Amino acid sequence: MAELGEDVESLPRGGFRCRLCHVTVANKPSLDDHLHGKKHQRLENLRTVRQAQELRSVFVSGFRKGTLASELSDYFQAYGEVANVVMDKDKGVYAIVELQNKEVLEKVLAQPQHSLGGQKLRVKPREKKDFKYTPPRKQGSARREQLSPEKLAQNLCQADDVDAQMALMVQLFEFSESERRLRDLLVSLIQEVFLEFFPGSAILPFGSSVNGFDVSGCDLDLFLDLEKTKSFQASAKGPSEAQADNGASPERDSRSEDSILSDIDLASATVPEVLELVATVLRKCVPGVHNVQAVLNARCPVVKFWHKESGLRGDISINNKLALCNTRFLQLCTEADERVRPLVYVLRYWAKQQALAGNPFGGGPLLNNYALTLLVLFFLQTCSPPLLPTVDHLRELSGNEEQTTVDGWDCSFPKDSARLEPSSNTENLCSLLAEFFRVFENYDFAGCVISLREGRPLPLPSFLASEVGHKLKLGPFNLQDPFELSHNVAANINEKTALHFRRCCGAAAKYCRSLQYQRKSSKGKIWGLVRLFQPGSHEAEAPGAEGFVIDLPPMLTVLPAQSQEVLCRAGDFHQRWFQKVCTAVAFVLRDVLKCSCVETQQGSQEGWEATGSKQEKEQQEAKTEQLAGSKRSLEEEDDDDDNDKEGAPSPPSKRSRADTLLPAGKSVAWNCDAWHRVWLGRRRVRRQLHGLELGSEPKSGSLELEAKVSKAISQQEGEAAEPLLRFVACARAGDGMSGEQAARISLSFAPAPEQAATFQEFFHFLQGFLPRMVEQHLASVA
Repeated sequence: MAELGEDVESLPRGGFRCRLCHVTVANKPSLDDHLHGKKHQRLENLRTVRQAQELRSVFVSGFRKGTLASELSDYFQAYGEVANVVMDKDKGVYAIVELQNKEVLEKVLAQPQHSLGGQKLRVKPREKKDFKYTPPRKQGSARREQLSPEKLAQNLCQADDVDAQMALMVQLFEFSESERRLRDLLVSLIQEVFLEFFPGSAILPFGSSVNGFDVSGCDLDLFLDLEKTKSFQASAKGPSEAQADNGASPERDSRSEDSILSDIDLASATVPEVLELVATVLRKCVPGVHNVQAVLNARCPVVKFWHKESGLRGDISINNKLALCNTRFLQLCTEADERVRPLVYVLRYWAKQQALAGNPFGGGPLLNNYALTLLVLFFLQTCSPPLLPTVDHLRELSGNEEQTTVDGWDCSFPKDSARLEPSSNTENLCSLLAEFFRVFENYDFAGCVISLREGRPLPLPSFLASEVGHKLKLGPFNLQDPFELSHNVAANINEKTALHFRRCCGAAAKYCRSLQYQRKSSKGKIWGLVRLFQPGSHEAEAPGAEGFVIDLPPMLTVLPAQSQEVLCRAGDFHQRWFQKVCTAVAFVLRDVLKCSCVETQQGSQEGWEATGSKQEKEQQEAKTEQLAGSKRSLEEEDDDDDNDKEGAPSPPSKRSRADTLLPAGKSVAWNCDAWHRVWLGRRRVRRQLHGLELGSEPKSGSLELEAKVSKAISQQEGEAAEPLLRFVACARAGDGMSGEQAARISLSFAPAPEQAATFQEFFHFLQGFLPRMVEQHLASVA
């Protein structure tokens, strides 16, 4: 502990925690990187400065209320130079006076009596406190703490049915009246300031604050409309006659000369130049605004800010008129049918709990809230009968005064929801939610483009031949913006997230068919949305799963055409393919991830009770090597459940040709031990290995490289006396397999009961890593 320093503590199961920064790392190299990183160094320097200030500061009280900091500074100047005076702004009853050095401090404390303005002052050394780093908190955090998953579950379980639960979700998460007023006041404040510098400008809120899907604590998105300001500036620069014709007064001219417009021509200025100007106004002229930052490299450049008094964070953009149209469109949808808002609120929260969606800082492979909302609206356009009209139909309903074109895109739709025909769909919220999951559990997101304008999925061949087809960025998840047709709002989604979304929809669809979802529990158990919101809980109930499930997609295409033909012609196709996949799974767990992996016929409890000493680890590895070298197939196990032995399976007896066909539901299991956190820090280690092997440059993500990464992590963490994790892995063939489905195999994982929480971290890594490595191994041995 002495070597690590007072800021670092060792954790019981390995890893370290930095008390100063509240950061946990997995190993010593990661700790060294953190200690030399910018955050830790900055906090160390800040602590040093604060401690030095404490040593030369005094606490002063007893002065008359309303006394100025300058008066206190003048008084203590008699003893030496005063560096700073910090007044108690709330009550005005005390102050911290920071002196130049310790010598001045000693002179002040040596004086037995101090008085100012006839008042006797109480002067004493400043109290020394432990330095604590408190990151800035967003407004609404207290509200979110009250709506913790536990408290939310309590509230929801008291509702009468699922429809009532969904309506309650809206009430719990939407703005309170006080928060709405607070946001309106902040918008008015910013509007008032910007009018002084940009005459005729308008601050227009958009996004979650006003589109009908507000959530307490969400950011404040603002659009600065400068069109009238540009016209005013152009008229102010013209001849006096033109000014008179346009109605410009001499007073207005003087305003333009004194304003910030004299420094920039809005008509010719670039977006970054104008945003830098906006940032300057925010930073220097709007009371309470801090942390102003111009983000110029984003798809839509903005100026971010934080308003300290309200706690609100927001951003201002100047070229985002399409966002205003999108906001009005979403408002129209919420007004068209009262079922829209509850569905969106519930699905947003569900997706967030399943790590599928949200608005992560800096982006990432998650559906943002706007994309998920559009997906819900598309579902409501395509359900039977439709609950919402298509954008094309809305355009037909719009009048001449509502015809709008923004940046070349047709954004015409009625502004009044009363002109829309009510839907004949009478499904309740409970049924609509279940139907949403059923629709998207096997949806081909990569093979089509979801179009809200037409209200149908557009096949890729015909879409690519269209005018905007070559402009839209295609990927594993294609969701077209309803107005900016060349924009894929889900372009950031990768294949792993798209697959995870379908799996979660499938698990949710299965749960929604159960009575636990549809009816309130009479025994006080969790039911309805509460169970649906639990991450991975309903997914663990899939057939054949004891804890966590990974469905391996068909991988026949990784084999050469000739191998595919030979394999498919074989009478024992099911068994041969199952054998290949199981061999690949065992290889990845054992040779790539460096887990102890021994095939077994025993249940999960025997796997959890597997021995963990170093000698037994060596015995397991020896058994693994022996099994890998044997010629018997992985499927040829004795199916008799009355085995007397608890170790490796007994040698199989020979089977007839007829018995080699793989029966439905056939499974193979392995007892596995993970000795190190091989799922943490792989990217950093991979970069280090690339630097050490410039001559070979192994391909990133290859089996060879990933095995070296696991080995390097194991060496960094050192020898372990016992396994970090124990679990049983089980490969299971599907029931009634035919055609392409014959190649589908599911992997279930059952950790020791007390290790389920820790295993969740490892499993999240396996979801993306294991299928990819299995596919590579199948291709390498084909």
